[in-house]
Amino acid sequence: MSLLHILNAFVLSAAVAIVGGAFDPGAVDTAPTETELAFADAPHGVDPMVTGPVSTSFRERRAIAGCEQAEWPEIPLKCYPDR
Repeated sequence: MSLLHILNAFVLSAAVAIVGGAFDPGAVDTAPTETELAFADAPHGVDPMVTGPVSTSFRERRAIAGCEQAEWPEIPLKCYPDR
C-alpha cells in the first residue's frame, strides 16, 4: 500500500511539472540588449548600482528613467554612468 502512495505522489508531481511547463524552456531571446551593446568590452556585464559619489544631473537622470524601480534584466541604459 505504501508503494502505491509513493507511486501516486510521483505521478502527481510529474503531471504538475508537465502541465506547469517545467520541461518546456520556451523561446530564449539571445539578441543583445542596448546595454550589452554599449558595454560590449565588459565580458561579465556592468552593474547599474551606483556605489560612489554622483553628480546632481546623473541623480536626476536616474530618477527620470525610473532606475530605482527597474528590475533586472530590464534596466534602462540611462541608469548606467556615461563612459
